Amino acid sequence: MLYLRDASFVDWRTLKVRRGHLEVAPGPAGKVRFIPRIPRGARAVDCSGRLVTKSFVVAHHHLYSALACGMPGPKRAPKDFPDMLKLVWWNLDKNLDRDMIRACALAGGIAAAKAGTTFIIDHHSSPNAVKGSLDVIADALDEVGLGHLLCVELSDRDGKAKREAGLEETDRYLRKRQGLVGLHASFTVGDDLLYRAIAMAVGHNSGIHIHVAEAVDDQKDCVKKHGMRVVQRLARTGVLESPKTLLVHGLHLSAQERALFRSSRSWFVQNEESNQNNAVGSFDPKGLGDRLLLGTDGMHGDMLASTRAAYLAAQGRGGMAPLAAYRRLRRAHDYLSENKFTGDGENNLVVLDYRPATNITAGNLAGHFLYGVTSKHVDSVISQGRMIVRRGRMTTVDEDKVRQFTLKQAERLWRRL
Repeated sequence: MLYLRDASFVDWRTLKVRRGHLEVAPGPAGKVRFIPRIPRGARAVDCSGRLVTKSFVVAHHHLYSALACGMPGPKRAPKDFPDMLKLVWWNLDKNLDRDMIRACALAGGIAAAKAGTTFIIDHHSSPNAVKGSLDVIADALDEVGLGHLLCVELSDRDGKAKREAGLEETDRYLRKRQGLVGLHASFTVGDDLLYRAIAMAVGHNSGIHIHVAEAVDDQKDCVKKHGMRVVQRLARTGVLESPKTLLVHGLHLSAQERALFRSSRSWFVQNEESNQNNAVGSFDPKGLGDRLLLGTDGMHGDMLASTRAAYLAAQGRGGMAPLAAYRRLRRAHDYLSENKFTGDGENNLVVLDYRPATNITAGNLAGHFLYGVTSKHVDSVISQGRMIVRRGRMTTVDEDKVRQFTLKQAERLWRRL
């Protein structure tokens, strides 16, 4: 049992703040409750009035890009987004091997944990090293102490053999652990693969995790090949019927597509910083309802930064209230709980060493999250009742040893690039 002394506990649903001692039970279903006093001799963390609240979820990540920062650039400047995929990201993912995949998961997992994240929904790609890749990622995230929902990015872009290997890895993994069935995007997924992925998702009581209309090229390709737009194609094949399905990006949607999504049971994930980085557009939630989540698309693991980016981007479209941005950050908990995925229980907490010059109340706390709180305020992190970050340092892994390993793997990867 873990005890937090003198915590200013923020209920993540109501934003009400209450100060006192907390008892945090371990395990996937562990509870958090106020207690009048901490038992004599019990292990306790002194919060000294620090804010304590529910930790964060990255609803769409690409951990395989964790070694990309500073890597060699492409031989020429990409002409457009599809060209960037071919020259940069598809070149990177083809050069990954087992050790590099582990390095990415460890580095990305640690960075996310130290930013207050305790659960990652990841979309993985390593077409030349796909066998066993999901176990490598899962084991690394388990070591860090994070919950996870993983998938392989299935695609026809690398040929039949790579497609079949991805399907085999997905099926093998879902037989023993929770996860999703990943697809890259409509323009690299033929009908045969799409229907097989859907059948696999149904067979494993899972959902599809797919990029949708990230660039306008995805829509143009779908109209040319299939005579319809991307969301129409997904709706007609049944992808949208599952409440576990995640559609990612959704920048170039028609009114009809928005209506199809709104009447479905699936979810959309916004990744504003990645969209800006790739110059593909900005997410417009108009007509989509409230089944909207926030991710990072591999840019980083900092959900406070992603929330702020989504909030600021919305100001050019008529505005967004701080509370609405905060609610979008928290919808990932609803997605996981409603679909009975484990690992995101109430005993996942972040301790924030945030001491502003102004008062904090339930009425203004969302504003503090948007304008005040950043990842630098993350003091400690508790995952499933277990302290995984203490005073800014990992407790579960040796950060220095991990860094030595990731530096070596990054050098190997960059030489290949």
